[in-house]
Amino acid sequence: MDSARTTPITSLHAVAVPYPGRGHVNVMMNFCKILSAAAASPHHKLKLLISFVITEEWLGFIGSEEKPPNVSFATIPNVLPSELGRAADMISFVGATHTKMEEPFERLLDRLPLPVNIIISDSFLNWAVEVGNRRNIPVASLWPMPASVFSIFYHTDLLVQNGHFAFDLSERGEERVDYFPGISSICLADLPSIFHLKDQRLLHLALRAVSDVSKAKYLLFNSIFELEPQVINALKQEFSYPVYSVGPVVSFLQS
Repeated sequence: MDSARTTPITSLHAVAVPYPGRGHVNVMMNFCKILSAAAASPHHKLKLLISFVITEEWLGFIGSEEKPPNVSFATIPNVLPSELGRAADMISFVGATHTKMEEPFERLLDRLPLPVNIIISDSFLNWAVEVGNRRNIPVASLWPMPASVFSIFYHTDLLVQNGHFAFDLSERGEERVDYFPGISSICLADLPSIFHLKDQRLLHLALRAVSDVSKAKYLLFNSIFELEPQVINALKQEFSYPVYSVGPVVSFLQS
């Protein structure tokens, strides 16, 4: 009998890598705190270690914030435009998160003192899935927003098929959309604001990242199942791997 299948796992090293934006970093850190609390409960006998990967600039922002003792920061160089000025050129900033972080992240993995058992990556960092697949490390893709928002991005092809992509918000904003799986009828104006932008470069970057989620091993939503049961169940039918709602991943739930 294969002993690897019968020996219980007693320790696990997870590497968490958020997209470098406050709303994404907060969600990832709070999810790590939830995992830490679960691992420390009397019902589990798991030694969980989490390496939380951020840029050196972000370490300066959050390095002094309280975190569980089993969560440690690991940094990559400041390969991105500064967080303090990114709003002046969001397209360049987002593009850099797609092209500049992968190489230093891989070098960091080689320097970590323990083997990595799983990577938890923000869904907008699609290169993390490629890194995990190359190294035979499973990747859990964490979508930091509700599942309904993910479904809209993931099913943009339905907008194209129904003549709703792209559209002029002032002229067609009240038109109804009723073909997203598990989502009730909504107006085009209710789509995420990125769909309303005339310059669609940011949208195309986001869509490319979302399309690569299918290459992960798990998909996690910052959502409560009872609030979005239809859309989450619909998405579970579309992916061949486990899909979980892990929300709400917010700081006020901390004890």
